[in-house]
Amino acid sequence: MSALHMYNGQPAFTLRTPVASAIPLVCDSPHSGTIYPEDFGHAIPRALLRAAEDTHVEALWQAAPDVGATLLAAHFPRSYIDANRTLDDLDPELLEAPWPTPLAPSEKTRLGYGLIWRNVNATTPIYSRKLPVAEVQGRITRCYQPYHEALASAIERTHAQFGAVWHLNLHSMPNNAYERLQIQSAHPLADFVLGDRDGTTCEPAFVDLVEQELKTRGYTVARNNPYKGVQLIAQIGQPGLQRHSMQVEIRRPIYMDEASRERSAQFNAVQRDLTGVLQAIARYLRDHSAVRRESSKDQPGLLL
Repeated sequence: MSALHMYNGQPAFTLRTPVASAIPLVCDSPHSGTIYPEDFGHAIPRALLRAAEDTHVEALWQAAPDVGATLLAAHFPRSYIDANRTLDDLDPELLEAPWPTPLAPSEKTRLGYGLIWRNVNATTPIYSRKLPVAEVQGRITRCYQPYHEALASAIERTHAQFGAVWHLNLHSMPNNAYERLQIQSAHPLADFVLGDRDGTTCEPAFVDLVEQELKTRGYTVARNNPYKGVQLIAQIGQPGLQRHSMQVEIRRPIYMDEASRERSAQFNAVQRDLTGVLQAIARYLRDHSAVRRESSKDQPGLLL
C-alpha cells in the first residue's frame, strides 16, 4: 500500500470489490469516516465534531459487493477534509497564509461546510487557530486525493468493462437539515432524498426505480430537496456517455440516535430494506440495454 493511502497510521479508505457476478454499479460513502487524525487540532469536543459524520452509512449499504457492486468508504472524518467538495472550495479566512492557487468558495463554504469545515453548526467554530497552508495540503495529499483516485479508477474500470456505469453517492442527513442549510420549508424532511442535480446527472428511469423501491418499503422520498448533490455526482454524472450518478441521503433518526451516534433498534430493518433496494438495482442493470453482458465477470476480492 502506498504511503499516500495512509494517515494517522490508518488506510484513508476501504475499497470492497464484487463477491458476486459483477454489475456496473459503484457506490461510495465519502462522509462515514470515524478515525480522527492526531494532527486535527480542533478546539471543540469530539462529541460535537461527530455530528458531521454520516455514521454507519457504509454499513447500511454493506451488501453492495454481495450483489456485484463496488463499495468505497472513507475512513477520515468529513470535518477533517470533505471529499465531496472541490479543491478550490476553501475558505481563505481559515488559513494563516494565502493559498498558492485561486480559490472559489461556494455557498457551502459560506455556511462553514467547505473543503475544510469552519463550523460544526451555525454557532460553533471548529478551530481556535488559523490553519497552515502546508497542513491543509497534507490533508489533501493523504486523504482527499487517494479517495478521489480510488473512486475515479473504479468508475473508469467499470465503464470500460460494461460500456456503462451507475454511481450511488451515499450519505445521511441530520433531522434539522433545512435549518442547517438556512432553508424555510413547509413540509417535513423526507426519509430519503435522491439528488441528480435537477435531472442532469442520471437517467430518469434509474431514479424512478430507486424511488419506487424505497416507497414500496414504506419510506417517504423527495428529489433534490434539500440536497441536489455536490462535486462527486457533478463530476461523474454524464448520462449522454452512459455515466449515471445519483446522491442518496437518508434521514439519520431512521437508523441511529443522532446524539450518541449509536445504531438504533431499527438499524437492521433499514439495512435489510437497502439490501432489497440493491438487489432490485442489480436486476435492473443486468437487463439494461446499454450494458455489455459479455463483460460480466466475477471480481472477488477485498482491497484497502
